Amino acid sequence: MKVVVDVNELFSLLIRGTSRSEAILFSENFELIAPEFLLDEFLRNREEILKKNHRSEADFDRLLEIFRRRITLIPKSEFEEFVPRALSLFPEHTKDVQYLALAIKFDCILWTEEKLLRNQDPVRVNNTWELFEILKGML
Repeated sequence: MKVVVDVNELFSLLIRGTSRSEAILFSENFELIAPEFLLDEFLRNREEILKKNHRSEADFDRLLEIFRRRITLIPKSEFEEFVPRALSLFPEHTKDVQYLALAIKFDCILWTEEKLLRNQDPVRVNNTWELFEILKGML
């Protein structure tokens, strides 16, 4: 099952790390995808993440490598035709437009805790708990 990953889910995983989010990340039942800028967000916020999670830089780099292996990064050129539709759904919430556009293109779940994104029709939005429940049902 294809799932678009919101960067905030990965920030949360790095900072708090829960067994549910780790199970989702490592499950072969989910094909995780994200806009290609996702890893740039991690590198741009590296210092802040390290301060909040008290991990070493080596730990951060190992987790980043896991993300690189588990998440397929999709260039914007592959889904930019869906950006106007996503923007029309949430013109005031532009930070999530690319995630929404990617989920529209692939007709798949968007994994996010962002409650505002639930108020639209084209994309199914699941938080970590809901996605974990889906995973349990697959096992």
